[in-house]
Amino acid sequence: MAIENSSLVAILDDDESIRYALLDLVESERLPALCFSSAEEFLDSPAGREASCLIADIRMPGISGLELQATLKSERCPVPIIFITGLGDIPMAVRAMREGAIDFLTKPVDDAALLRSVERAFHRYRENRREATEYERFAARYKTLTPREREVLSLLVRGLLNKQAGFELGITEYTVQIHRAHIMQKMEADSFATLIKLVAKFASAPSGSGGTVEAASSDAIDNCCRRKRAGTGETGNARHRIRGVVGSGPGPYRSL
Repeated sequence: MAIENSSLVAILDDDESIRYALLDLVESERLPALCFSSAEEFLDSPAGREASCLIADIRMPGISGLELQATLKSERCPVPIIFITGLGDIPMAVRAMREGAIDFLTKPVDDAALLRSVERAFHRYRENRREATEYERFAARYKTLTPREREVLSLLVRGLLNKQAGFELGITEYTVQIHRAHIMQKMEADSFATLIKLVAKFASAPSGSGGTVEAASSDAIDNCCRRKRAGTGETGNARHRIRGVVGSGPGPYRSL
């Protein structure tokens, strides 16, 4: 098998005999492993959070496997889960897979099938870590933008041209171009199309990250638009007007 020997497998089952059987199988592949007898024990263990794969029983006393999956997902813990069960059902399997489980296997587990699932879990873990690192870098760069630059970016990624964004914010087209150049430099994007892709990819920011580009300074944008309409006699919702421009105007990749 093409499994990295440096990967750590966490084994979670309230049945001691099954834990040891799974431990023997994993160690036969020369993989390090940790065993836990309950979801509570796993959640209390910092070492468990470092695992690259979690093999877990889905029915356990206390916190169930599905409840554990929901907890780890809410904490954005990247460890992929392989569920095993002797009393599974189709709705349970569907729910587990829909929430991101690597596999849902019934006991007695086929050794070869389980090891193939472990390999897929390691691959998913590497993807998750790469994605998390990419997001952290993106978020760090985004935090360097000024409030005005965030307003400009929020409008540009919706598809507005420089002139249209300037009108919404009450600034000149040339000023928008200056902000746009600063945004590109700070975000380290080689093209505006690349920046759009990054914004789309990280549209849902994790809690505590400072929010998304789409959500950033939206109140300030709306307040600015309301002030502008108050001076020109316009009425209506700013966001609705913005969507109208996006729907009828050029796409977000056009540059001026």
